[in-house]
Amino acid sequence: MFRLIDSHSHLEEISDLERALDEAREAGVIGVIAVGMDKDSNERVLSLGETYPGLVFPALGLHPWCLDENFREVLEFVREHVEECVALGEVGMDFKIPKPKRLQLEAFEEVVSLASRFKKPLIVHSRWAWMETLESLKGENIPPSVFHWYTGPLEILQEVLEEGHYISATPAAEYSVPHISAIKECPLDRVLLETDSPVKYRGVESRPKDVLRSLKAVSEIKNLDEKEVAERTTENAIKVFGLEL
Repeated sequence: MFRLIDSHSHLEEISDLERALDEAREAGVIGVIAVGMDKDSNERVLSLGETYPGLVFPALGLHPWCLDENFREVLEFVREHVEECVALGEVGMDFKIPKPKRLQLEAFEEVVSLASRFKKPLIVHSRWAWMETLESLKGENIPPSVFHWYTGPLEILQEVLEEGHYISATPAAEYSVPHISAIKECPLDRVLLETDSPVKYRGVESRPKDVLRSLKAVSEIKNLDEKEVAERTTENAIKVFGLEL
């Protein structure tokens, strides 16, 4: 059995969480990064971190989908609890949604400032805003961070890597051409595994145990032994998030 880390999961959205975490442990999962999106989910992931110490590690976020003009209230909560989390996430920008780009950029730049101040890595949502999110990180003394479920241009991926950041692989690596291309291009020492559960892949709701699907997909894409992929991606996650396991 491999030792795996699901580096991105919305645990508060899973209805039978106890069972889902039991299944994950049985599949070899030794850690789950529980990401927040707004104040309510941030409160929930902090609670889950207390309930499942050593297995669930909270990340506090401000998701672009949840943005409104009162976003600073969420950021104040994050600031108050920043020492209790391993990362700031899920955060970033998404130019496919009808949220003002100005508002998204303003909010993300404030998140980046928090990350720089408290030396926390970011878990970055960057759909159709790959260059804009990367530019916001440049020169800001941000710890190496993760571009979650990267599907952007390969030339921007090269800049992401040159800046010292990582990408994460989801079960979409089984079929998504841009995601497969990014994983193929990215060195293994810059790849993390995740599920983004309970996101549905081809109509099937995912769970933390499905990090095994991400593992198998990365192994096939890179033509590497699953053991090597498991060991390296777990080391990467431990390094990025400073986990003690």
